[in-house]
Amino acid sequence: MVTGGLTGHADVTAAEYTQPETVSMADGFLMEVCVDSVESAVNAERGGAGRLELCSSLLEGGLTPSLGLLQIVKRYVKIPIYVMIRPRGGDFLYSDQEVEVMRKDIELMKIHGADGLVLGALTEDGRVDAELCMELLAAARPLPVTFHRAFDMVHDPTVALETLISLGLQRVLTSGCDTSALEGLPLIKRLIDQAKGRIAIMPGGGITERNLQRILEGSGAQEFHCSARSSKDSAMKFRNTCVTMGAAFSAPEYGLKVADVSKVRTLNAIAKNTL
Repeated sequence: MVTGGLTGHADVTAAEYTQPETVSMADGFLMEVCVDSVESAVNAERGGAGRLELCSSLLEGGLTPSLGLLQIVKRYVKIPIYVMIRPRGGDFLYSDQEVEVMRKDIELMKIHGADGLVLGALTEDGRVDAELCMELLAAARPLPVTFHRAFDMVHDPTVALETLISLGLQRVLTSGCDTSALEGLPLIKRLIDQAKGRIAIMPGGGITERNLQRILEGSGAQEFHCSARSSKDSAMKFRNTCVTMGAAFSAPEYGLKVADVSKVRTLNAIAKNTL
């Protein structure tokens, strides 16, 4: 059961929300929660998240959110919001037209108050596309930038990490090039050792209350990334079960996934006790 959401409180204005005390690196760690709705953003902050990664379509791994979502989330939360810049699902090899979209999205997200950006691009042979990333980083300045899990699709993560460091990115989000951060834990530990503080390595991918302590203790990471979501049934009373709005693998039409305050709090407490 998801608690503390906006459901049933449409008449409450943003100004009336009581902002919780937020978590910072002063606590010894930082928890980033990926969200794709205002309700999830509010729940993440209430649960103790220190930063949001704002996306649309988490089912596809996260795509660029709308400007409307960014603007409304900023009304309701005070913690930093890092906006995903990813024009489509699938691979991270982008056409010239897609790069145009990414540059325009960066420009607009900066104008409308993004605190940071999350992006990534690869070459056809699985290297970090340093030339394109340099171009996007220039467009992003002065905002901090995280390289997203395109990193998990590179041919050689050791070489890729050095490329990201040379480009000046602030952090990289990774599952250790495996199906989850727990499975990729050995590589995450090696990357942190390799980085030597030159770039933050943020584990993400399948992090739950059951494995967070092991991931933090085994890696030495000071930041982690999670969605902390629970399923929530639609409020629709009439339901046409014959029709779906997407492909067969898409989310159920009458089921929602939202960040769960209690899950975020639990993860927060685990991290606090571990670190």
